[in-house]
Amino acid sequence: MERWIQTCRRELLDRTLIWNQHHLRHALREFEAFYNEHRPHRALRQAAPLRPLPDPNADPARITALDIHRRDRLGGILREYRHAA
Repeated sequence: MERWIQTCRRELLDRTLIWNQHHLRHALREFEAFYNEHRPHRALRQAAPLRPLPDPNADPARITALDIHRRDRLGGILREYRHAA
């Protein structure tokens, strides 16, 4: 829990001006979803806790043809990168 609080503070709260309790709750819900569903974790071999491990990609042709899309959360404070479908 201490690690989560430290990460939340460093990656979200130190970069955000919180207006009121409603805004704080919204920001914390967004960060929790980002932390558990998208953010890579070293202990999980760069996977998110609620997402399965990605298949290894060793084919050089597929690596050079990657199409990546970015989704901004909380006004660009949190950024998600995904392969285009």
